[in-house]
Amino acid sequence: MANAEHSGRPAGAFGATAVGATRARLHAARLGLWAVAAVLAVRQVAVVLSTPRGERLTDLETWVGQNGVLHVKGSLYDSTRFTGTPFGGLVLKPLTRAAEQALGWGWTFGSLLLVVALGLVAARALPEPVTRRASLLAAPVAVSLLMLSLPVRNALWLGQTSILPVLLVLCGCFVARGERTSGVLIGVAAALQPTVLLFAPLLWFTGRRRAALSTGATFLACTLLAWAAMPHDSYTYWVHHMAGTGLGGKADDLANQSLHGALLRLGLSGPLEIGLFLALGAAVAGLGGRPAVRYARDGQLLLAVAITGCAAIAVSPTTWQHQLLWVLLAIVGRVGRRASDRLVWPVAVVLVMTLPARMMLPNMAALYPLRDNVVLLAALAAATVVPFLSRTSPYFYRPVPTEYAEQPPARWSRVPLVPVLRRVLTRPNLLLELLLIRVTYAAYQQVRLAATGGTNSGGRARAEAHGHQVLDVERFLHIDVEHWANHAVVKVDWLRNFFDFYYESFHFVVPLSVLALLYWRRPVDYRWARSALGFATLLALVGFWLYPLAPPRLMPDLGIIDTVHGVQDFSQPDYGTLTALTNQYAAMPSLHFGWSLWCGLVIAIVAPKWWMKALGLLHPLFTVSAIVATGNHWVLDAVGGAVVVAAGFGLTYALQGPRGRMTSTTAARQEEEAARPPAPERERAAGA
Repeated sequence: MANAEHSGRPAGAFGATAVGATRARLHAARLGLWAVAAVLAVRQVAVVLSTPRGERLTDLETWVGQNGVLHVKGSLYDSTRFTGTPFGGLVLKPLTRAAEQALGWGWTFGSLLLVVALGLVAARALPEPVTRRASLLAAPVAVSLLMLSLPVRNALWLGQTSILPVLLVLCGCFVARGERTSGVLIGVAAALQPTVLLFAPLLWFTGRRRAALSTGATFLACTLLAWAAMPHDSYTYWVHHMAGTGLGGKADDLANQSLHGALLRLGLSGPLEIGLFLALGAAVAGLGGRPAVRYARDGQLLLAVAITGCAAIAVSPTTWQHQLLWVLLAIVGRVGRRASDRLVWPVAVVLVMTLPARMMLPNMAALYPLRDNVVLLAALAAATVVPFLSRTSPYFYRPVPTEYAEQPPARWSRVPLVPVLRRVLTRPNLLLELLLIRVTYAAYQQVRLAATGGTNSGGRARAEAHGHQVLDVERFLHIDVEHWANHAVVKVDWLRNFFDFYYESFHFVVPLSVLALLYWRRPVDYRWARSALGFATLLALVGFWLYPLAPPRLMPDLGIIDTVHGVQDFSQPDYGTLTALTNQYAAMPSLHFGWSLWCGLVIAIVAPKWWMKALGLLHPLFTVSAIVATGNHWVLDAVGGAVVVAAGFGLTYALQGPRGRMTSTTAARQEEEAARPPAPERERAAGA
């Protein structure tokens, strides 16, 4: 009524306008996501088809053979590169050499269409009720994730058929009309990938017994048909392959993400390994089958399908990378009672399924068993451990909401540019933070290693030319103190040892300590400081890429003594461009100084006492002295580090607004959060 009185229009008009604007934004977001999916699809096609013949679609060319599969002499499994079932080979027999030239294009585009169909069916299978936003955005998001996933990229590269069984199962569960048709589709999928037979018990115990019987009958009929047509190949597959030797590579290869492969990598072999594999496989099948049936009865059939598929990954003798799509489907499960915990599981699944394992875990020998089996562990977790929420849970649709701090007013009306990035009072999920920090640091390492400036010799010449440019500017500004500082420190042993120790030890320890303290004691400030550090590091990577720079210690004829790394051999033409640990020409800007300045500023802003602020500001002072005195950076590198840190804080301010002010209520809440860990009894009481 007040709106009508002041504006002359009914209040409902404003509601209609708001709804229309929301719909317009959703449709625009949907078009944008479909554009992203299209770009990813084009990229995958370009990567495959731009690769020379003989290096792409290698498995497909093995199936086709010199004169087509129909005329291949000997067994399909002679080369061990054919990993499909005899029925899969029988389906491919009509392909002849006359179609081989067009086969690469047709197979690649056909596989892309299967991926799109898989994404559409998976989006359609989301449990009801589905919000309008989810119904509009689910399909392009699903297709984009599938295009990015390692199994799809691997299947496109090799020319594999592994997308088809997953699509057949989903069509049998969500598209087919009638139990008999559903069972036939799943039975054909099992004939292509035998562990799909695990879906038969799921169908049986969820009341679809006719579909379960049709699945078994179709699988048996297809297998017998292939045995009659190719008895030698069928014997090779069902006896030799199922005995554990593996097809497509050695069974203990890292690409085999099954329990059998993991046990072989752990050093087990012979009857002991086979027995243990069979026992563990039976346990996983049983433990995974029960929750799958429960979630199917709960109305989460897509999650049940994903759990069953994850169990199939574990129990198969060999599960190669292109056969791991089932794990990605498990993203639909909801885990966590708090809204802030909901992203942990989907983010972990997406990272595992899109990034190499070496980016997930550090390169430490103690973590090799985890890193080598990270996808298997994700599949086992989804099948047996992860506590997915039931739709009957009060937290399924209404998780415990996140508390936000009050947003202080900004100097400019358009700040923050992204209002949804509000300051959260509670701590973010620790596992999610560790995952993102690890992946971000791995990406930082990869970009830093790649920023060599071209070839080794060309990169060194370019980096040294940039070094002379920096030295000329410093001489013009009368700040070329590197040689003087370096030789002055070398003459004093205790000072040299101090700066060497400071340079090597404090670069990571202090930032991680500051982040840990903020996470535990000041979660609002933690998010603000973390964002600024992330933006600064991202901008520094751009500098490494665009301006490779030789540090003073790697500049010939300057006479700089490398106090940290020892005497350098400049006669090596590729020295300094790249090592196993870091790109030594990534010097501008200096993140040694940039991260230390970030630490000093954060401590100076957040610390409650003056002596803490002063101690924090000493860290960047000692750091800049250490990087110059040891010959690892120019003075202007430190200036560059200060610039990216200032830009990082500026971007944080522009996107998120000013740093939240600590009120007494906020402080009390944070103290309570720090002192009282979450208790299941309290959460159950809240739910009641």
